[in-house]
Amino acid sequence: MDSAPAQRRLKAINGHLISDGDDQSLLLRPHATAGEFVSEQGYSVVLPEKLHTGKWNVYRSARSPLQLVSRFPDHPEIATLHDNFVHAVDTFRDYKYLGTRIRVDGTVGEYKWMTFGEADTARSAIGSGLIYHGIPKGSCVGLYFINRPEWMIVDHACSAYSYISVPLYDTLGPDAVKYIANHAVVQVIFCVPETLNSILSFLSDIPTVRLIVVVGGIDEQIPSLPSSTGVKVVTYSTLLNQGRSSLQPFCPPKSDDIATICYTSGTTGTPKGAVLTHGNLIASVAGATFGVQFYPSDVYISYLPLAHIYERANQVMTVYFGAAVGFYQGDNMKLMDDMAALRPTIFCSVPRLYNRIYAGITNAVKTSGVLRERLFNAAYNAKKQALLSGKNPSPMWDRLVFNKIKAKLGGRVRFMTSGASPLSPDVMDFLKICFGGEVNEGYGMTETSCVISAMDSGDKLSGHVGSPSPACEIKLVDVPEMNYTSDDQPYPRGEICVRGPIIFQGYHKDEVQTREVIDEEGWLHTGDIGSWIPGGRLKIIDRKKNIFKLAQGEYIAPEKIENVYAKCKFIAQCFVHGDSLNSSLVAIVSVDQDVLKAWADSEGIKYENLGQLCNDPRARAAVLADMDALGREAQLRGFEFVKAVTLTLEPFTMENGLLTPTFKIKRPQAKECFAKAISDMYSELATSDPTPSKL
Repeated sequence: MDSAPAQRRLKAINGHLISDGDDQSLLLRPHATAGEFVSEQGYSVVLPEKLHTGKWNVYRSARSPLQLVSRFPDHPEIATLHDNFVHAVDTFRDYKYLGTRIRVDGTVGEYKWMTFGEADTARSAIGSGLIYHGIPKGSCVGLYFINRPEWMIVDHACSAYSYISVPLYDTLGPDAVKYIANHAVVQVIFCVPETLNSILSFLSDIPTVRLIVVVGGIDEQIPSLPSSTGVKVVTYSTLLNQGRSSLQPFCPPKSDDIATICYTSGTTGTPKGAVLTHGNLIASVAGATFGVQFYPSDVYISYLPLAHIYERANQVMTVYFGAAVGFYQGDNMKLMDDMAALRPTIFCSVPRLYNRIYAGITNAVKTSGVLRERLFNAAYNAKKQALLSGKNPSPMWDRLVFNKIKAKLGGRVRFMTSGASPLSPDVMDFLKICFGGEVNEGYGMTETSCVISAMDSGDKLSGHVGSPSPACEIKLVDVPEMNYTSDDQPYPRGEICVRGPIIFQGYHKDEVQTREVIDEEGWLHTGDIGSWIPGGRLKIIDRKKNIFKLAQGEYIAPEKIENVYAKCKFIAQCFVHGDSLNSSLVAIVSVDQDVLKAWADSEGIKYENLGQLCNDPRARAAVLADMDALGREAQLRGFEFVKAVTLTLEPFTMENGLLTPTFKIKRPQAKECFAKAISDMYSELATSDPTPSKL
């Protein structure tokens, strides 16, 4: 009912109606006709998935209810990452774009900047350099180094000349880089001197690689390989010069061409390559811009790994808005120092770091003396009350207390986002009060080109992940085996499924795993369990599979770890637990009583009964030491090691409800049964872990 004649008729009729007081709004409203099929629920709208079933279960953003967004509304001509960068260069040519701290006499100094125009020149030279070396379009280009300006230049070069960028990174395990290089048929690897030796050590195992480019390398220190290897090694600056002297026209990609293959940790151990097109990434960022506005005056700090989709999407966003990106030095321990020098206005992070900031500030307050602690609490409570009631808090509290805290992040942060795992509501509220800007939590995954949902600006409720991105629609699907259904009270629950232009093309060369996650109707099954809470907000409450994320965003497959520890002589059965609010794993161990007795006797430890022995810290330490040795032997990654154990005499059985008929641990039941022990272990770890106090 948006047609002009209909609106004119409404206005005409309205003119004959008596309005009460000064209310200028139309007394008659357009009536939502059957053709619109949406029912508003706060920040979301609900539609029927299929008209004939009459089941209203598909949620979309209330900001774009009738059409999913696939392009920027203000710039529909931007269809690819290349178009996005061209638009930025045309609009913001002389604005600061990429900044890095320069070293003067061994100490780091101020940030030095490259403009959008200069980055434009450099990416043309790098792309032309790849053509000079005979790399055909459509080839995969590996990036094997951490965040720095050259990462973005190479990425833009890939977009302009139709190459596919493939981030390579170590945290997936020692053989992951070799596996990805072969699996994606990588022809070029950009690395740094530190990662060059690693590549050279397995060069014969990656036969498709023809060119290695060393970023920050010095020509004299580059090894020349025998021509029989068929591999050239050049420095980044050499490649720049080679490209400059034979500049080639762009070879622009199409919207549905592959932009990147992002490898994520697979449950089976081998990484899975998520194939994302230019159209996927543009749709994702276009959807996010409905709720977030950056400006050319904004400054963003880049330190989250560029190998992950969260940081990649943020970089596409900064380009679109012409914001400046300053890179950290490469050391997380010096991040606060970089923040003080850069003074960013936008800070994107993960709960693990926000938790550290929270712990650091609360610890500093507790140890600052009674008067200061009282002042902080008074300021905190006053500001909290004002924000809750929608009033502006008194600026006095910022001057007295919070400006000193804001200075920790440089003093100018106006917008913070949190992603990768859930942020606890009290930390979220703490950040809003202490830093005074907007704090936004989102939910997404590599397979959806980043954002699935995000909190809406002005939403004061925390503890949820907001409403759907305008670029996708969401439905919850019943999971009867976990007792989650759409009929649950008070709110419907089920597996979160997503559909729209942000959904990836599938896993590279893996039809089987692709079909496991995308159904015939195009819905991506995320494996996360969600619930719709009032106002059309999505809340994540569980995982469907026995995989979970730790607070730092690392995925854990507990059965794999339990199988490693099963070899421990003290262990009869073992239940490994972790969750996204904590950064480490804990375990409940049902002990082998004979082994425990023998150990106590050999150590000369006296005990009245085995229950007492289980609670003896020395027994716990001995079990943990044995588990650690097995973990090292099995090459578990750091975050896969259990950091605390509770010993129990009670075995896990079908009778006590902790085992399935096939002898698998019933995780939700075990978690419930041992809830107190788990909570005690995390409390103990929190008090013994020195890191939170280091901000």
